[in-house]
Amino acid sequence: MKSLSLNQLYKACVLKDFPFKTTRQLEPLAEIVGQHRAQEAVRFALAMPHGGYNVYAVGRNGLGKSTMMLRYLEHHADTEHKSHDWCYVANFEEPRVPKILRLPAGMGQALKQDIDRLMSRLMKVIPQTFDSDSFLERAEQLKNEYGKKQEDELEKVAAQARRKKVSLTVTTPGGYRLVAMNGDEPHTVETFKKLTQEQRDKFEEIIDKLEKKLRQALRKLAEWEQEYVDKQQALNQETLESIAGHQIDELIAKYQTEPEVTAHLDAVRKDLEDSLEIFLEDNEEQAAIAYASLDKKMPRRYQINLMVNHKNKEVPLVVEDNPNYHNLFGYVENVTYKGTVFTDFSLIRPGSLHKANGGYLLMDANKMLEQPFVWDGLKRALRSHTIQINSLERELTLSGTISLEPEPIPLDVKLVLFGDRETWMLLQEYDPEFAELFRVTADFENEMMRTSESQLLYAKFIASLVIEKKLLHCHQKAVARVIEHSSRMAEHQDRLSLHAADIANLLRESDYWARQAGARLIQATHVEQALASARYRSSRIRDQFYDSIRDGTTLVTTTGVRVGQVNALSVLSTGGFEFGLSNRITAICYYGDGDVIDIERDVKLGGNIHSKGVMILTSWLSSHFAATEPMHLSASLTFEQNYGEVDGDSASLAELCALVSALSGFAVRQDLAITGSVNQFGEVQPIGGANEKIEGFFETCRLTGMTGTQGVIVPHTNVQNLMLESELVDAVRNGQFAVYSVSTAEEAITLLLGQPAGKMDGNGRYPKQSVFGVIQQRLDKMREREREEHGHGDNKDPSIH
Repeated sequence: MKSLSLNQLYKACVLKDFPFKTTRQLEPLAEIVGQHRAQEAVRFALAMPHGGYNVYAVGRNGLGKSTMMLRYLEHHADTEHKSHDWCYVANFEEPRVPKILRLPAGMGQALKQDIDRLMSRLMKVIPQTFDSDSFLERAEQLKNEYGKKQEDELEKVAAQARRKKVSLTVTTPGGYRLVAMNGDEPHTVETFKKLTQEQRDKFEEIIDKLEKKLRQALRKLAEWEQEYVDKQQALNQETLESIAGHQIDELIAKYQTEPEVTAHLDAVRKDLEDSLEIFLEDNEEQAAIAYASLDKKMPRRYQINLMVNHKNKEVPLVVEDNPNYHNLFGYVENVTYKGTVFTDFSLIRPGSLHKANGGYLLMDANKMLEQPFVWDGLKRALRSHTIQINSLERELTLSGTISLEPEPIPLDVKLVLFGDRETWMLLQEYDPEFAELFRVTADFENEMMRTSESQLLYAKFIASLVIEKKLLHCHQKAVARVIEHSSRMAEHQDRLSLHAADIANLLRESDYWARQAGARLIQATHVEQALASARYRSSRIRDQFYDSIRDGTTLVTTTGVRVGQVNALSVLSTGGFEFGLSNRITAICYYGDGDVIDIERDVKLGGNIHSKGVMILTSWLSSHFAATEPMHLSASLTFEQNYGEVDGDSASLAELCALVSALSGFAVRQDLAITGSVNQFGEVQPIGGANEKIEGFFETCRLTGMTGTQGVIVPHTNVQNLMLESELVDAVRNGQFAVYSVSTAEEAITLLLGQPAGKMDGNGRYPKQSVFGVIQQRLDKMREREREEHGHGDNKDPSIH
């Protein structure tokens, strides 16, 4: 059998297909390459005006999911006017339920500044005006007027009392007492008792009549007091209106298109009249609270709490990297003043949902699901189309702590979750609401087809990464090397990996080596240096395995022949770095009932897939050599020097060859290693990690000594996956190494054992000199011996004891 040609081992880029010399000549790609399916899903979801068309972006990390979303969503004009500014303001009638103001985008900041300016002016002008001579004169005149009326009315009662020898005295502010007089002095208890009964009765009668008149006078005083208060309030209102009225009217005229704002300004006007003392008193408590909450020293009840402010007309686009409850739904801050916890509407803080309202919110699904109460709260918000700011402490405890209950904000947002397929499937399976809320799945591709057109597109993608990351531009050959490495990552000659993060990392590291060398462009040598450096940094474990081969601790034979012994290949992964290793598989056979003992399975070191592979090759053996009669040979299989679990069926072809060698007695070439799985019909099936496995045996041969005859056998269907390292390709070019491909178990047996496997004729017989023929003859002899032994026993004379 011929070995594979060089162009089958590595598919290099054809440089003439590239119409550029460096990436400077390429126009950067404005979109993510190769994700047309995902882009169409996103476009459809964002165009749907109905609820529930949120997006779940499925794909492994590094495929550029968030980058594609951001590029697609950025700079979208808000043509439908869905984004608004949102403000919380005081509810003067019910302080625990702050009101919400919805404003056109960009108006919130203007309103806040207007109210701040109004209040700053009023804080200066109101104290000055109410402390002015003109106001104090009018207030004093009003006070004196009512004071004179009160004095005159009380004097009437007092004069009548004096004529009756009774005195009207003031006991407490607002309290009066009528006392009988003894000349110029009031009667004492003793002097009053000395009066005759007639005198005492007369005084009591007089005092009763005077008390009635006094009560009538006091009622008049109370009415006048209220009248005075009303007139003083009217004076205050008149004065306040003269100061603030025209300013508030100007604001009402400015915001006449916003009924919510004008209604709030009217409420402010009324509350100013009721809360005038805030401006007239030096309120240290307000100042202390303002300082504690880092707000300006101004009446807090009139502030505008601008929750969301859109400075431009673009659709809101928010990426939440830490989607905990407070960051997502907002929260209410508290201020501690003199040991008392205080809060109000001005301490309400927005969450990501507020900021993304009217636009798009992007976040990682796994991070979001890790946070308590977030998923349920998010579903509740999406179903109700409102954002409610609930204290997380109230969710977690049963305490009745008094807090605010802000008015809910209407919610109109498109949510984009990024996650892996496993999380997506779990949500589909266990959360019935998920499918209703996330009706669109953007499924990101891992690979794209490799054609001359797609290679040019990939080159533009590389150019966009270079510009975006501010790297040195790449030479044509460097671009070709990156594309070839991308095919290696995709494990296919005709495909390219779409793992943008890995390509970006490779370009960064290549840029580093280019700058270290003082180059102006990233050359292919710099890319090679970056790849070699990355391999070296990650290969400590691999080198330890190779050291054990070098010093003979791990037994490996790469020359000569051996019965029942095959070099199989496996792949190990250590934190993202994969490398191939040689594994010795041995088989022995003995008289039995045809069973194949899988030692790995019996000692519980074999995984389910490995055990399945052994069962399949057992069935293959039975179909070839025990189709009509039992097979009296049993065998055992094992991975030598294996102390860990074995899984996967990629060694089943090697195990089959080892069994056939043990059954036939033909020796196996030790200078060849083999990998591949086999089905019950003997067809060789593809396996993973073909490049690493071939390179692993090549390195093993270099450690033990190259002979020029060594090589690897791989499934023919894996030839398209080969993108081997340059050192191995050079060894093949120089005739030091070879790679063979096989399609059937018979081809592999012929190549490994050096004898034709044999083809069954019409009588069910194999050629005598073939491998299968030798096995068939050996089994025939054993069956004949078995029949002879059983037949001799049957012919014994029963009379002989």
